[in-house]
Amino acid sequence: MSEVKAIKVSKETYAKLSEIAGELQVKLRRPVSIEEAMKDLIKRREKGRKISDLAGSWNITDAEFKEIKTSIDESWKKWNPTEQ
Repeated sequence: MSEVKAIKVSKETYAKLSEIAGELQVKLRRPVSIEEAMKDLIKRREKGRKISDLAGSWNITDAEFKEIKTSIDESWKKWNPTEQ
């Protein structure tokens, strides 16, 4: 068994860790301890961030989506890979 250490954290930090543990619990569909949540945070930091980490983090309205899609579609119509 590994050695156990106690650490002090503020109420705010504990609340955030509990929130992260809850999110991880939903993702993994099983109970998650605060320690496991901290290990997950450490692992994510060591791995670095990927663009896919942002998936689902941008909340836009249907109107904004339509505007962005129209702009992209128009740009694709103008794109010509043979022009230099």
